[in-house]
Amino acid sequence: MAIMAISVTPIGTGSTGVGEFVAGALSVIERSGLRYELNAMHTVVEGDLAALMALVPEIHAALFAKGARRLSTVIKVDDRRDTPSTIEAKVRSVRARMARP
Repeated sequence: MAIMAISVTPIGTGSTGVGEFVAGALSVIERSGLRYELNAMHTVVEGDLAALMALVPEIHAALFAKGARRLSTVIKVDDRRDTPSTIEAKVRSVRARMARP
């Protein structure tokens, strides 16, 4: 399973607020049925790599339909094949290391 962090920033909307666009992107992700976590700077989604990559053009189409004229997208993918990986497992691993003396 792969984990993708994605941040899509609309440019040229005439407003500094982007909440409506974030909501539009999340609607696409929710329809996909993939597990995700929203945070302040990006959204993390987990699933099959092909399914994650398929989200990008769908998100773009939805945000252009909402009035975006230009989108800047940053994607980071952790495609680990040697052992199962999940969002929770990655966070749990770091927290366990922080608890060590």
